[in-house]
Amino acid sequence: MKIRIATLALATLALSACVTQPVPLQGAFAQVTPRQAVETESTGAVVRWGGRIVQVEPQENRTCFEMISTRLNTNARPIWETDDVGGRFIACRTGFYDPALFEKNREVTFTGRIAGYENRRIGAYDYRFPRVDADTVYLWPVRERVDVVTRPAPWPWWGYW
Repeated sequence: MKIRIATLALATLALSACVTQPVPLQGAFAQVTPRQAVETESTGAVVRWGGRIVQVEPQENRTCFEMISTRLNTNARPIWETDDVGGRFIACRTGFYDPALFEKNREVTFTGRIAGYENRRIGAYDYRFPRVDADTVYLWPVRERVDVVTRPAPWPWWGYW
């Protein structure tokens, strides 16, 4: 009996070790959301933020991502269970990131330092975006949605096999 419990505990421990953040996203980061960063002037803070892409802007020597931010799960992947968002932010990284791959609504997690703020318009509204100089751009695989169809309980006249 003790061997079974020990084996079960070891298997649980081994499986839980697989539920970690990808190596590029590991580290210690300031616990501040983009909305809080605008309110508290957090320039220089090292952050790990994620969310969904609003638009991608390739520039001459870098690419900037306009993002809508959400909380991250234990793997550092954006969570979209509620409409509770943490504001918007801009993340820029040296190099070209193809907008055909980094398309609207894809989930991305960034690590980097808050480098300042940009004022942009969202429709007719003036919005102040925190800008992150990204060290890591982590594009998550597309989530596959699977609809599970369950059958009703067998009718009495179908019989049981």
